[in-house]
Amino acid sequence: MSILIHPTYFPSVASFVAMVNASGVVFEAEDNYQKQTYRNRMYMYGANGRLSLTIPIKHTQKKGHQKYKDVRIEDAFPWQKQHWKSLETAYRTSPFFEFYEAELIPIFEEKHSFLMDLNLKTIEIVSECLQLDLSFEKTTRFEKTPEGINDLRHLVTAKKQPDYNFDAYTQVFEQKHGYLENLSILDLLFNEGTNALTYLESQSL
Repeated sequence: MSILIHPTYFPSVASFVAMVNASGVVFEAEDNYQKQTYRNRMYMYGANGRLSLTIPIKHTQKKGHQKYKDVRIEDAFPWQKQHWKSLETAYRTSPFFEFYEAELIPIFEEKHSFLMDLNLKTIEIVSECLQLDLSFEKTTRFEKTPEGINDLRHLVTAKKQPDYNFDAYTQVFEQKHGYLENLSILDLLFNEGTNALTYLESQSL
């Protein structure tokens, strides 16, 4: 069955499990922007445990809701350099960081204007790294209760995470802080590399 899901910043493992195992993917492109979601953040495994990397956004002066697709990225300070340095520090010793480094680094060097466009680009690049042929559509209008599709838009919420009971894989700082579930897809990619797609196919929500 096809799924309806939000495009997020280097999506969580759960989001990729959903996309890999769906018959089709539709990205929500007509919703309003909400704070404290994966729209502008990802979670990685740092030396001190779970670490959030957040993209700063420009806040509009207009009252009322702002469409997600209209949200612009704030580039007044070097957030990209900070994100890449954090990833490099955390994952340089992982088995596959150097294997994917050249494909990923342009994301952190090019200027991006709109948050949604950047997020779609991260999904495209990770799909290439996974050797996943991911085709998708985008919504043309917002539907609160869509029919005929598996609505997984709740996966965008970053605050309260359910326990997915995904199979554990080896993580860099696992001996210090234990296994951390459902981090960014980058954690899986850097640790499992060419086996990442097989792992995603074998998991379920």
